[in-house]
Amino acid sequence: MKIVIAPDSFKESMSGKVACDAIERGLKKVLKDVEFIKVPMADGGEGTTESLVDATGGKIYYTEVTNPLGEKIQGKLGVLGDKETAILEMASASGLELISKEKRDPMVTTTFGTGELIKKALDLNVKTILIGIGGSATNDGGAGMIQALGGKLLDKNNNEIGFGGGELSKLERIDLAQLDERLKEVKIIVACDVDNPLTGERGAAYIFARQKGATDETIKILDDNLKHFADVIRRDLKIDVENIEGAGAAGGLGAGLMAFLSAELKRGIDIVIEYSKFEEKLEGASLVITGEGSIDGQTHFGKTPYGVAKTAKKYGIPVIALAGNVSEDIDILYDYGFDAIFSILSGVQTLETALKNGEKNLERVSENIGRLILTFKNKNL
Repeated sequence: MKIVIAPDSFKESMSGKVACDAIERGLKKVLKDVEFIKVPMADGGEGTTESLVDATGGKIYYTEVTNPLGEKIQGKLGVLGDKETAILEMASASGLELISKEKRDPMVTTTFGTGELIKKALDLNVKTILIGIGGSATNDGGAGMIQALGGKLLDKNNNEIGFGGGELSKLERIDLAQLDERLKEVKIIVACDVDNPLTGERGAAYIFARQKGATDETIKILDDNLKHFADVIRRDLKIDVENIEGAGAAGGLGAGLMAFLSAELKRGIDIVIEYSKFEEKLEGASLVITGEGSIDGQTHFGKTPYGVAKTAKKYGIPVIALAGNVSEDIDILYDYGFDAIFSILSGVQTLETALKNGEKNLERVSENIGRLILTFKNKNL
């Protein structure tokens, strides 16, 4: 018997790798002569770097980068086991969680640090760079990112514009003559699960900037500035990214990555499934166990457990999902590849206790699943 264990992280409780280990320990208490294949998963958001590095036997690297407010911090990226693919999350350098609520202001926050992470990846001589762009603190359209890589964003006096979405109104000309030459030799793939355009009512500013500290007044300014940014890109680079789906992701970083680095945008879970070689690991499997912190009726809109279940169902493999919180509206998920869904909680408990005991609870429920499997196996059912 072969069981593939492929959970996402249980947010604030355990990583995907730790979850894999807990499920395996529980199953091993009762199931003998079973092959376990552990594949830590993610959907392109927080934890994707660790998941893909763990799943492929890669390595994590740390490097000094510029945070959204221009301060120096330690950022991280990974190189997968093939030694040719880098994985980084923009949130590691330009994320909302890096700055306190009272200092959040997309008029001044920058993606410069994300550009520095990309530069570090180039230093590691990779051929492909995977970038997760969730959780940004910025609304600069990727301006800081391209400045870090050698691009020039010049004002009317031929000086570099400053950091932040508020500076884009000063942009007069884009000069990529000194852009890092190594970028021509790499393929850049972006994990993006939103379809928002760069500007307008569904754009980066109006939909996402408020949570980053913008006010009604600055949201309009930011949107106008992104429109101006798109106009200059259209004129100087002969590329129109303003209304492309995903251009508004991460404060317009999606647009910047497409315009400046010819990046390809893909769903995060699809990237993880491809680069973890998940489908290959399913060969001969009798069961797949997946999960994450919370599962509800929205899970089938691109969440990790759905991506796992959808892939397993291509090969007729049963799928069990585990979660800390299981919503009442999960019945729809049984039409999307899930065979059974269990909560790992034991009785009523506080969120703090549930997060603290997540690993133990996951191991316990996995042991019970193992006992059920053994019962059916012994009875030849």
